[in-house]
Amino acid sequence: MIPERLQPVLAQARPLAERFTAGDRTLYLVGGIVRDLLVGREVGADLDLDFTTDARPDETKRFLDGWADAIWTQGERFGTIGCKRGAWTFEITTHRADAYHPESRKPDVEFADAVEADLARRDFTVNAMALALPDPVLIDPFGGADDLAAQRLRTPLGPVESFGDDPLRMMRAARFIAGYGLRPDEELREAVAAMAERLAIVSRERVRDELDKLLVVDDPSEGLWFLVDTGLMQLFFPEVPALRVEQDPIHRHKDVLTHTIAVVAKTRPERLVRLAALFHDIGKPRTRSVGPDGVSFHHHEVVGARMTRDRMRALRYSAADVEAVSRLVYLHLRFHTYGMGWTDSAVRRFVRDAGPLLDQLIELTRCDCTTRNKRRADELSRRMADLESRIVELREQEELAALRPDLDGGAVMDHLGIPPGPVVGEALAFLMEVRLDEGPLGEEEALRRLDAWWAARSEVP
Repeated sequence: MIPERLQPVLAQARPLAERFTAGDRTLYLVGGIVRDLLVGREVGADLDLDFTTDARPDETKRFLDGWADAIWTQGERFGTIGCKRGAWTFEITTHRADAYHPESRKPDVEFADAVEADLARRDFTVNAMALALPDPVLIDPFGGADDLAAQRLRTPLGPVESFGDDPLRMMRAARFIAGYGLRPDEELREAVAAMAERLAIVSRERVRDELDKLLVVDDPSEGLWFLVDTGLMQLFFPEVPALRVEQDPIHRHKDVLTHTIAVVAKTRPERLVRLAALFHDIGKPRTRSVGPDGVSFHHHEVVGARMTRDRMRALRYSAADVEAVSRLVYLHLRFHTYGMGWTDSAVRRFVRDAGPLLDQLIELTRCDCTTRNKRRADELSRRMADLESRIVELREQEELAALRPDLDGGAVMDHLGIPPGPVVGEALAFLMEVRLDEGPLGEEEALRRLDAWWAARSEVP
């Protein structure tokens, strides 16, 4: 019996598959959708569907003619023809049995007649399955369904050959370990540890993208440990494994790496928040000092933010991502300087500093507690609850989302009779400090304060 969740996909694919069958060719559904259908994950109503076929690209174009709303051929030399019908996108690739060169990730494209040859070149057995269409028949030459049931991660061919073809597959293994609860077999783990240096031939952009995909699975912990334990993390993010030798002075039952991965797992699966969680303590080894009062981390927030920027730039993150994550790291580490009580002034400054990152900053700070010390955990929980309630209260009273002085530059110049220049900026900075300390003043009181500031400034020789 065909699972109900497969029906929408078959309804879209069957008319196309019948065209291939009429032309004495076979169309196979491949990719993550086959794996997800087997494990019972729901599929959406507007998926991009991947297929493989024994038809050559010219034949595929003929089969699509008159059926697809649009056809594109940018990938034709690699055997891929894309098309769109209604809201659905289809990519159809001729079976491939590519040959790779050890020094490069670019294969010599070779077409194959058998679907088994195509499936053999895929990354893992759980991805090396296909559904022959139009009447779905599972093609599983490498035991991917059994591996899913056994929660086992293997490669279709030997892992040395597979990872030699594409070293990024070693990182991708971490995502499947974490995202599907799979356990790597010993041969796979040993191959990754032995071949980790091969990751150097992979572009930093591809490494970055794979890291991002791992970080947003529900719980990336096991995948992160796999990257550290096999030596892969050392190659593209060495600051993380360096945390393993640093005992956390607060969470004494664990090192800083264990704490960091626990924080990542606690945060919601949002890319920027998870990145900030992964980066938040990387400055500890460089700032650690021991004095009469014990261990301290001077300028941890400054060093941590700078290291975050440097590593993210090395991984080719966008300028916006670098700014957002480094800002979160800096502000999160500054959080502890606000003291135990949340005065109106402290709340306004916290909100002003966070800006559009306020929600993410609260999430990161709330989750940065993995201690077994109940007293300390309760203390942090109270601080966060106090902060969030104070923000709600002040939002009801003031425009916290748009903190600004009560007067603008034009009003300052008109009132003081001064031209544009640095003095206007000084006046606005003064008014902003008053606004943060005391809340909204109103125009009349703001002008009075401005007069007092101007008089005091004029008396300075």
